[in-house]
Amino acid sequence: NDFKSEFLYENILMSSNIIYSAFQNNVKNLIYMGSSCIYPRDCKQPIKEEYLLTGSLESSNDAYAISKIAGIKMCNFFSEQYKLNYIGLMPTNLYGLNDNFDQQYGHVIPAILSKVLDFKNKKKKIVKLWGNGSSKREFLFVDDLAEACYSVLNKNINYPYLNVGSGEEVSIKKLIKIINNIYGGDLKYKFTGEESNGTPRKILNSSKIRSLGWKPKISLTMGLEKIMKSKNII
Repeated sequence: NDFKSEFLYENILMSSNIIYSAFQNNVKNLIYMGSSCIYPRDCKQPIKEEYLLTGSLESSNDAYAISKIAGIKMCNFFSEQYKLNYIGLMPTNLYGLNDNFDQQYGHVIPAILSKVLDFKNKKKKIVKLWGNGSSKREFLFVDDLAEACYSVLNKNINYPYLNVGSGEEVSIKKLIKIINNIYGGDLKYKFTGEESNGTPRKILNSSKIRSLGWKPKISLTMGLEKIMKSKNII
């Protein structure tokens, strides 16, 4: 939301350079990484691929979403026009061991875990969380996304792009409860209610990629435990 110009310009530039260079160098197979934020803010749930461009985007990340939509369409058009296999994968909210744990600019899971680490090591009295916790999200461990990439690599897929989600939906309120349970139940936290909650709900219909043989292996609790152990939170 703070850097819309950079998000739009840099991501369109990266997509254009990679996709067109692949075409110029006779690359037949390409996987383009998109994002679930491409879909309308108030989309019917679970979100199917065909819901793209059926409504208005979430205003806090519309610049990024527009750049990703441009990349998807570029892959689609090049594939159709030149008989290529350029596939887009649209992952849901990702998290993992090497995430950005900045409390201001990191995504929700690493930002919260960074605050929990401060609560533990710096003896903070309380963990302050953005919004009111009502938003619902679907989280996917990054290793499962890597497996999804591998599962479609060099296959002729009859879809221009595919959703990749865990199928496990939680509210941010439930997320912090899961984190607290793993921590041992001793966290003190509160929602400030001051910041935007973003898109109210976002869960993907990933039936198409599952029909190709992929399915996630790491549950949200398992993934959180991996990260919390690696960060010495538990």
